[in-house]
Amino acid sequence: MSELQLVTEWDKVFQQSGKVDHRKVTFHNRFGIELAADMYVPKNAEGKLPAIAVCGPFGAVKEQSSGLYAQEMAERGFLTIAFDPSFTGESGPANARYMASADFSTEDYQAAVDFLSVQENVDPEKIGIIGICGWGGMAMNTAALDTRIKATVVSTMYDMSRVAAKGYFDSADTADARFEAKKAYNAQRTEDYRNGSNVMAGGVADVIPEDAPFFVKDYYDYYKTERGYHKRSLNSNAGWAAIGSVSLMNSPLLMYAEEIRSAVMVMHGEKAHSYYMGKEAFEKLQGENKVLVSIPDAVHTDLYDRKDIIPFDQMEEFFTKYLA
Repeated sequence: MSELQLVTEWDKVFQQSGKVDHRKVTFHNRFGIELAADMYVPKNAEGKLPAIAVCGPFGAVKEQSSGLYAQEMAERGFLTIAFDPSFTGESGPANARYMASADFSTEDYQAAVDFLSVQENVDPEKIGIIGICGWGGMAMNTAALDTRIKATVVSTMYDMSRVAAKGYFDSADTADARFEAKKAYNAQRTEDYRNGSNVMAGGVADVIPEDAPFFVKDYYDYYKTERGYHKRSLNSNAGWAAIGSVSLMNSPLLMYAEEIRSAVMVMHGEKAHSYYMGKEAFEKLQGENKVLVSIPDAVHTDLYDRKDIIPFDQMEEFFTKYLA
C-alpha cells in the first residue's frame, strides 16, 4: 500500500488529452524511496507497448514539462510515465526534502525502468527515457549505465554537475572558486544541523530586475506565471535546499558519455543560454545512432512547453526507430 499522499484531481499546467488514459502510479527505488508518477496510456491500446520514462526540468514537478512530454508521446502510441524525483513533488521521503544527487537521480531513472519492465502491457525490450533541462544530464548518465535503455532523448539540457562545479557559463571554473563555494556550503550544513533546519536556496524570484540576464527572465516567464507555475514546483517557490546540490560538484555526469552504445537524441534551442551544454554533450557521443537537433531561434524554456517548437515528430520517429 502506498504511503504517499497523491492528489487525485487533474492539477497539471497543461490540458488533459482525450486521446490517452491517465492514472497515478507509485514505484520504489533501491534506496527504499517511494516515487510518484503519472502514467499515460494510448486509449484502446492493445498488446505490449514501447515505453518511455520522463523527468525534468531540474526543480520542476511532473505536473509541468515532463507531464506534457509524457502525454504527447502517449498520444503517439507509447506508454509513458512522468515521475517526481526523490525528495521532490509527491515523491518521498517525507523527512528529507529538496535535495539533489547524481546517485539518487540516476537510481530514480533506473527504478522507473524497473517499474516499466514488469508492466504487463510493456515490452521490456522497448524502453526509452527523456530528460529535460537538468535531467538531460541525469538521463545521459543513466544511459551510460543501464543497458536496458534502448533510446534516450535529452531536451534543452543542463549538465548540473558542470554548473555546480564551474558555475553558469563556466564563470567560476577555478580551484579557489570551488573552495570558497565548498566553505559556504559546509558552513550552512553546520548551521542546518545545529538548528534542525533546512534553509532553502530560493527558487525563481518573485520580482525580476529590468537589468536581469535574459535567461532569468526566461525562467520567470515559465515558473512564475500562469504558463507554468505549480504549487509543488521547487523553481516556482522556495527552490532546492541551500546545500541540496553540493555533491554534484564532484560527480561529473558525462564522464562515460562516449561509452553510450544505445541511441541518443540531443535537442536544443540555438538561442538558449544552455545551448553550449547540449552541443558539447553531443560532441562526446560516439556512433551513428546519435542525433543533434538544433532548433533555430528557440530559447531554453521554449522546449519546456511550446508544442509548436518542440520537435515531437522527430522524437516520435527517433523512438519508433530505436524501440522497434
